[in-house]
Amino acid sequence: MASPFTLEGKTMPIFSKQAIMAFDHVEITLVDTPGHVDFSAEMERTLQVLDYAILVVSGADGIQGHTKTLWHLLRTYQIPTFIFVNKMDQQGTDETEIMTLLRKSLSDRCIDFGGDHGEDWLEQLALCDEGVMDQYLESGEIELERIQSLVRARKVFPIYFGSALNQVGTNKLTEGLDQYTRQSAYPSEFAAKVFKISRDAQGNRLTHLKITGGVLKVRDSITYRGKEEKVNQIRLYSGDKFQAVSQVEAGCVCAVMGLTETSPGQGLGGEIQSMAPQLEPVLSYQLLLPEGLDERRVLPMLRELEEEEPALKVVWNEVLKAIHVQIMGAVQIEILQSLIKERFDVDLDFGYGEIVYKETITTTVEGVGHFEPLRHYAEVHLLLEPGPRGSGVVFDNICSEDLMDKNWQRLVMTHLKEKNHLGVLTGNYITDLKVTLVSGRGHNKHTVGGDFREATFRALRQGLMEAESVLLEPYYEFRLELPETFIGRGMTDIDKMQGTCTVEHSDGQLAIIVGQAPVSTMRNYQQEVHAYTRGMGKLFLSVKGYDLCHNEDDIIRQKAYDPDRDIGNPSGSVFCSKGSGYLVAWDQVKDHMHLDSYLKPQKDRQVTGDRNKGLASDQKAISLEEIDAIINSTYHSNRGKKSAWKKSKSAKESYYDSLTYKGKPRPQPSGEEFLLVDGYNIIFDWPELENLAKENLGAAREKLMDILSNYQAVKKCQIMLVFDAYRVEGRGESVENFHNIKVVFTAEAQTADQYIEKFAHSNKHKYRIVVATSDGLQQIIIRGAGAELVSARELREVVLEADDQLNRNYLQHDPKSKHRLEEVLSKDLKNRLNQVSKTTLED
Repeated sequence: MASPFTLEGKTMPIFSKQAIMAFDHVEITLVDTPGHVDFSAEMERTLQVLDYAILVVSGADGIQGHTKTLWHLLRTYQIPTFIFVNKMDQQGTDETEIMTLLRKSLSDRCIDFGGDHGEDWLEQLALCDEGVMDQYLESGEIELERIQSLVRARKVFPIYFGSALNQVGTNKLTEGLDQYTRQSAYPSEFAAKVFKISRDAQGNRLTHLKITGGVLKVRDSITYRGKEEKVNQIRLYSGDKFQAVSQVEAGCVCAVMGLTETSPGQGLGGEIQSMAPQLEPVLSYQLLLPEGLDERRVLPMLRELEEEEPALKVVWNEVLKAIHVQIMGAVQIEILQSLIKERFDVDLDFGYGEIVYKETITTTVEGVGHFEPLRHYAEVHLLLEPGPRGSGVVFDNICSEDLMDKNWQRLVMTHLKEKNHLGVLTGNYITDLKVTLVSGRGHNKHTVGGDFREATFRALRQGLMEAESVLLEPYYEFRLELPETFIGRGMTDIDKMQGTCTVEHSDGQLAIIVGQAPVSTMRNYQQEVHAYTRGMGKLFLSVKGYDLCHNEDDIIRQKAYDPDRDIGNPSGSVFCSKGSGYLVAWDQVKDHMHLDSYLKPQKDRQVTGDRNKGLASDQKAISLEEIDAIINSTYHSNRGKKSAWKKSKSAKESYYDSLTYKGKPRPQPSGEEFLLVDGYNIIFDWPELENLAKENLGAAREKLMDILSNYQAVKKCQIMLVFDAYRVEGRGESVENFHNIKVVFTAEAQTADQYIEKFAHSNKHKYRIVVATSDGLQQIIIRGAGAELVSARELREVVLEADDQLNRNYLQHDPKSKHRLEEVLSKDLKNRLNQVSKTTLED
């Protein structure tokens, strides 16, 4: 059997389904995608794995706004397209009139392939290509291979007329598919593109993909995102039924089991990542839960559905304890409610949909970020440039390896792409700008991966604060059909809705008005049209994209977003001086940078042409030796001095003095300070970590690691975080470095208590050891081992005190920012500091 290929037929399902059709010469997989505008994202993901497409147009309704959107997407993805004009059995349909409309609205290369293939037909084909014209003039014929090439190159779009319901014209269409298509050539090495994630009736996770190279067999290993997983099963679906096969060849569309973290659009093997979908949700709805149902129970359910439907953007607001979902419209709401009820037996409702705004910039700026707490170092410079409308966020890298090692450059690019970044006007996502890595510096000894993450995010945020930002809102492209007597009313309404329009057609009875208007003003206009035309008017809408917000000032005032209060997205940088880190505000940070600015004054440098040219020689960067001197002086300046652990009463007193036992001060051992933390004991004692652990224990573990890593950078003691792994069969004891702390996973049959007791007993004369635990029995054992104790509650208090100390240092080094910091430390946000984390739950 010849290698199959894929086509797309547009009907009205809500999820893409596939069917396998066999012809004499070829086997075709037909992927039927959603036709409703609310499920455009599902359709768009499927487009990226097609060889050919079938665009279904209603002969009764003509070319609708969404039809033009689909045509634009087919052109964007360069997919050869057949057009089937359906419902031609209905009264009033006319082939000649519809063909004229298709040529005018879609392409003048639309040619009727279902009729007579005589001289007129050949002449139409010949006019589409000079080479074909030459052949036709010489021989009076056009070879089949030439016609196939024209279709494949999108120089000809075959048109077929009929009625699918009455099986009229469908045979000609399938014959045309067999005759005028040809199979693709594929490379021999394995490659595949993921276009869908689903789950079967038993809950098994399925990855739907198209094989774009080589062969895939059951039990083959696939490496992606740094992990390797085996394919447990391969299924060929036709409708709801499937056949399990041992292998599939290039060109096949299949579903596989065994891959746990794939996502739509992802490339596997030699395949590249797909383009980001152009059609995005423009409405955001708050989820209304039944009484007694906790949001954290619902969140994992929605995450599972989001995995299958990426356009369903689920946003958890930690402060408001609310879940928001971004979806396309009312039909999708109904489907989502039904799916959640069917799969999880939960009844959900939705609040009123809010507009999803976006932000972009209008000026070119250089964003800078520096992260240098004790024994850490990273600096990043990013060039931010406005992009054309609809371009999204584009990332580039022109940084010289003389300034920054290649592996660090890759790390910065990874961090830039790992999340959607927020703007500074309303806190909505940014779009339509280009972000280019132009400069940066790390250190071989003192730089770890997390340092560049901090510096990268701060650099992007600093640039956004400095740039001129504007607010964008989504626009509808509309087609308004109404009796001509109401044409004045319609055009007046459009003008009031801040839209633009033109009269496309008027024949004395029916008027057609086309144009565009903001979604915020036009979203409920359909009901109004129905009312004033007494049911005779029709409004067709499709999302056109984002453009300047018509009432930016009002929206910014309503959102009341303060970027300085967003502690999860800091714009300032961290520097080090005299043994402690201090913050520098975004508007002063460039005076403290170690590397020269990439954007020099215009008289000194033209920001055009090859930006790399002369970059290394122009930069007056500090040397690695100078960085060493800075870090070593701040680190070693604390050696031999009093403990850096502080209590709230006095910055000069040792942390040990703040701990009492039976009302008396604890003795202070000699030697280097060591803090041993019983990981799971702390997690299930701190409320914020306990709540997170109920949802995801691994996430709680990582958050505690981040908290202690940040704490160590301020307090400069040795920290060892110990987790039980005694139930993991065959596991040996392991000690891993996590940034600036050590993380221990105990061996099989060894508890965290046993490890801590052994370490404390063996090193009580070498180090000043404090153990953090609230386990009563463990406390007795630790006292006997000669170590000091701190409860989980006490540890939490000193962690919060460390944040206060960092803020005090900030005030000392930057008095002008005192007012802003006092706002940040308001009662509302101080409660948020109890989470002791720089990242949000969504991150």
